[in-house]
Amino acid sequence: MNGTNPTARLIYVHDPMCSWCWAFRPACEQLQAGLPAAVAFERLLGGLAADDDAPMAEAMREHLRRTWRRIQERVPGTHFNFDFWERCRPRRSTWPACRAVIAARAQAPAREDDMILAIQRAYYLDARNPSEASTLVELAGALGLDAARFSSDLGAPATARVLQEEIATARGLGVDSFPSLVLEYGASRWPIPVDYRDARPMLGLIETLLA
Repeated sequence: MNGTNPTARLIYVHDPMCSWCWAFRPACEQLQAGLPAAVAFERLLGGLAADDDAPMAEAMREHLRRTWRRIQERVPGTHFNFDFWERCRPRRSTWPACRAVIAARAQAPAREDDMILAIQRAYYLDARNPSEASTLVELAGALGLDAARFSSDLGAPATARVLQEEIATARGLGVDSFPSLVLEYGASRWPIPVDYRDARPMLGLIETLLA
């Protein structure tokens, strides 16, 4: 949160296993750092893909591989480890990773973004599978969290309820893709177009809307 008495909030709707969110991370960090003191920054999990134990279909695998290549072309400096597709058993399931973020937040609110980054680095750089609970527990332990508590919270009904509430809130904001930004000021809400390369246009628009 920026400032002591924010009067507006910038809501960032994301999924830790969304490849476009990974590409947006550097610009998002610049955006967060540059926000006016009157604007609080809040994350909201959008839940890209529901729980699914089935292996990912080959057509979806190829679609995501193409997406990674397209992102690398569009957002210079974004890296992906394509060994993931050979080393892992991909599943179209991001909700476990979303629940991991909630479990980390519940145990140590200040470590929420550390957990998001750990999931992203594991998935995109280290060719590890964050759809697997074992991977998520290992990441939590590496962050210094209580792995036993984290594992329990990861599968807890309360954690699942929080995720469903955040997904519903995101839909209520009119968000249907990730990453998305929504500025909320009083009774007004404005979508902020995502710029993957430069935070300045986003910051300029926010300042204009608040003026």
